[in-house]
Amino acid sequence: MSCLLMVAGCATVGHEFPAGQVQSIRIGETTQNDVFTTFGTPWRTGIDNGLKTWTYGNYYLTAFGENQAEDLVIKFDKRGVVSSYNYNSTKRAK
Repeated sequence: MSCLLMVAGCATVGHEFPAGQVQSIRIGETTQNDVFTTFGTPWRTGIDNGLKTWTYGNYYLTAFGENQAEDLVIKFDKRGVVSSYNYNSTKRAK
């Protein structure tokens, strides 16, 4: 019964991505194809102020411990080149 409660109190959303490669992104240089090659299929896609956005996210939520979240949001200009990006993580640096 306690195992069932522990499993029921956890959720994973999104999928892992190579966060160690975030520093390879260059605003004005890195293309959509480059991002796809490095990070794979985005977890979510959308439009923000007319710019295409790709989101890579990995979220582990639990009712019994510490939640963990990691996300990367990339905006592309009309040419398909990175115009900005934002990376956030709750993981502590080692």
